[in-house]
Amino acid sequence: MSRCDFKIVLLGSEHVGKTSLVIRFVNCRFNASTPYQNTIGAAFCAKTIYVNGKPFNVGIWDTAGSERYEAMTRMYYRGAHAAIICYDPCCLESWTRLRHWLQELRTVEEECKVYLCGTKKDLVDSNEVQREVPEDIVHTYSQGLHGHFLTSSKTGENVEELFQKIVEDCAADINVMKNVEELRVQLQKEDEKKKVYCFC
Repeated sequence: MSRCDFKIVLLGSEHVGKTSLVIRFVNCRFNASTPYQNTIGAAFCAKTIYVNGKPFNVGIWDTAGSERYEAMTRMYYRGAHAAIICYDPCCLESWTRLRHWLQELRTVEEECKVYLCGTKKDLVDSNEVQREVPEDIVHTYSQGLHGHFLTSSKTGENVEELFQKIVEDCAADINVMKNVEELRVQLQKEDEKKKVYCFC
């Protein structure tokens, strides 16, 4: 993949399941037996998503949730078209920190589209753990943002829908698409200059 049309960053406290969300979306799998590992700085992956038959290359930055990496994490917000701020519905602290992540993002990318993502839906549905974040509070808070999705990386529920919605919103944004087309033309010209012709 030679270019990324849209840049998406994932934000949220540690242990909320950001990395599992990305793995489920990109690789269609869930590693239940893998021990937890902190993301240091950010991890990058990419996937092609189609909107109305047109392919868009999406770059996804999975940023660290630990406070000790915050200074490093901010640098990955630059140029983001969309952000997914994750929280665990069964952890009130992760919801409280969510506002911090939003404020941090806005200081770097004010026009970035923001989507809230509740994780671990399978645990909420099975009543294995008690929900600590009331649904009405989430609904009210998400009104000023671009959307809210309750997802399960284990079952895959609503994961594809979340990323598809983000790409569709970006593709429908005239200003974003203008920049995407300009970048595509620029990269095409650069590729043509790099072509080496061999006459044997």
